[in-house]
Amino acid sequence: MGTITTKDGTEIFYKDWGTGQPIVFHHGWPLSADDWDAQMMFFLNNGYRVIAHDRRGHGRSTQTATGNEMDTYAADVIELADALDLKDAVHIGHSTGGGEVARYVARARKGRVAKAVLVGAVPPIMLKTANNPGGLPLEVFDGFRKALVDNRAQFYVDVPTGPFYGFNRPGAKVSQGVIDNWWRQGMAGGAKAHYDCIKAFSETDFTEDLKAIDVPVLVMHGDDDQIVPYADSAPLTVKLLKNGTLKTYPGFPHGMLTTHADVLNPDLLAFVKG
Repeated sequence: MGTITTKDGTEIFYKDWGTGQPIVFHHGWPLSADDWDAQMMFFLNNGYRVIAHDRRGHGRSTQTATGNEMDTYAADVIELADALDLKDAVHIGHSTGGGEVARYVARARKGRVAKAVLVGAVPPIMLKTANNPGGLPLEVFDGFRKALVDNRAQFYVDVPTGPFYGFNRPGAKVSQGVIDNWWRQGMAGGAKAHYDCIKAFSETDFTEDLKAIDVPVLVMHGDDDQIVPYADSAPLTVKLLKNGTLKTYPGFPHGMLTTHADVLNPDLLAFVKG
């Protein structure tokens, strides 16, 4: 574990374990590298080098008041990849991290990236617009912002208790530990960065990024995702990719990497090896 300092003085925390082909994990909002424990241990035990960073403003990285948008997030990853001299890496992003992956991979230097995976990811764009009529209305994200400002601690209980892991569905097997871990990760980050990131994940249009990506991309999405609705994300994303494959998981929630790691991890490994 260590940190790099970016050109604007931001410290980015990262974990770097093992040897072999690097697998780089990009977490969702408002979490941290810790959200990838199940995948990092799995790939480490399968002979890979595993790396995960805390996005600026999140986790153990600097709680920045500025730069909390996708261009800077991608620039931070470019600096991290340069510092660690990552070559032929596989970049795996969940939710907001999927947007970060799309923007980074579209801009990465030749030889840095071998493949990419977008899991329950925000591209092409979440917000409802004239060009994206199936998106979510701005009022939804304004509600997120209001809940964060009014009582961030309670908001970060409500999200994982309800829609994030599908724990609000009949018959769901609820894990208090998973809920508490989500809250722990969220509260470690900065309120200002998290507030700004809502705009970043909801309003950023990744259409041109997706079109520019040349490497193979696996798009994984649960069709019961209550955070990033399936119909306006994964099927549209794969149509924009030059070399994209869509894998849909019936009934799986947004947080399926945690709730169904036993299913997703082997699928991820098969794609990395394939």
